Amino acid sequence: MALHKGPEKHEQRTVSVNPFFGEANPVAGMTEAPPTHRLPDGPLPPSTAYQLVHDELMLDGNSRLNLATFVTTWMEPQAGVLMAECRDKNMIDKDEYPRTAELERRCVAMLADLWNAPDPSAAVGCSTTGSSEACMLAGMALKRRWAKRNADRYPGARPNLIMGINVQVCWEKFCNFWEVEARLVPMDGDRYHLDPQAAAELCDENTIGVVGVLGSTFDGSYEPIAELCAALDALQERTGLDVPVHVDGASGAMVAPFLDEGLVWDFRLPRVASINTSGHKYGLVYPGVGWALWRDKEALPEELVFRVNYLGGDMPTFALNFSRPGAQVVAQYYTFLRLGREGYRAVQQSTRDVATSLADRIAALGDFRLLTRGDELPVFALTTADDVTAYDVFDVSRRVRESGWLVPAYTFPANREDLSVLRIVCRNGFSHDLADLFLDDLSRLLPELRRQSHPQTRDKGAATSFHH
Repeated sequence: MALHKGPEKHEQRTVSVNPFFGEANPVAGMTEAPPTHRLPDGPLPPSTAYQLVHDELMLDGNSRLNLATFVTTWMEPQAGVLMAECRDKNMIDKDEYPRTAELERRCVAMLADLWNAPDPSAAVGCSTTGSSEACMLAGMALKRRWAKRNADRYPGARPNLIMGINVQVCWEKFCNFWEVEARLVPMDGDRYHLDPQAAAELCDENTIGVVGVLGSTFDGSYEPIAELCAALDALQERTGLDVPVHVDGASGAMVAPFLDEGLVWDFRLPRVASINTSGHKYGLVYPGVGWALWRDKEALPEELVFRVNYLGGDMPTFALNFSRPGAQVVAQYYTFLRLGREGYRAVQQSTRDVATSLADRIAALGDFRLLTRGDELPVFALTTADDVTAYDVFDVSRRVRESGWLVPAYTFPANREDLSVLRIVCRNGFSHDLADLFLDDLSRLLPELRRQSHPQTRDKGAATSFHH
């Protein structure tokens, strides 16, 4: 949640009310402007309140044209109806809403089967508000397991977590909030994600686990999870250190099972203790829902699970928050039921086809160099070609925004801070037709950019922001 500061003067601004906006307000009068930073003295008619909020939200970007976000921006109308029917159901109250709880249980079972758990009935898991919460829960389980194994040294010894510097910011938050040392494997040359051997070399007796990312946020590439597990197997043979792996499959865990069936990254690898994914990314559900699964009960320490009875019944829960709507979980079950394996395969293949086709056509323009081409996650990163000096990626991001497209430009982390890129996320709903329109807009502005004497966007940090 972003932190916000209030205005210095609450009375600086009011909301303008159009006389056409409906019935008169019996308390304040039809056109009296309500304040924006304190509660109004009296009520407004519902139609007026709706129109005021609706009009202000028109200034938001069009989510379908947002090529920065991984989050689902389109679902079928039937899913929207189901979500509306469930928006008043509290997901945590499993005694009052047992069928909603049952749908959550079925989703966990389906994911355990999809991710090849040795015994799907023995796998444990839960829904979350998104992958960020799921990662926090997985990290907590890793730390608690390590602490139990090292009870003679903890809390004196400081635990650490190994991951590539390309991980999503939620892992930095976890290490900060739970006092774990973050040991980051830097990028090197054309390697933009975790190196398995470098990760193994950072491990010691205080390592709680290693995070492998199935689909890097920075460029859409899969990290080599099987090679990572092999490097940790070799480490255990040499040193006796038994280091578990968590797979952050925020996006790829809902792509690879359908499009890359020969890729071994999941519970088929004995060292993989837990996996998370975002149902609201390539799980094809509106925000926000995520999933966290553990191989078996031993991977999730029992003492982390709370049981409460003040809502009725015996309710085990493992979460950072408590109350949240059941609508997204119901929508996830609807989508699983609606598509099945073949439906997901068709949707994800179509999305990957759009990504690879668009990447190739952008490369053919001659002004850009591809870092990835969308053939793993349907996501690709590109930078300007070496001979392009009149403009940079920040200029491109700024100019395509004029046509409504949101394409993030950002610099890579250490040791590739010299590299600035654009990243394009292709999602369900971003069709070949929309890709054609984006390419037309990009092609149309290139002649103007080429005529510049130098890049125009001075403040790189303010030019655009990085999106997960």
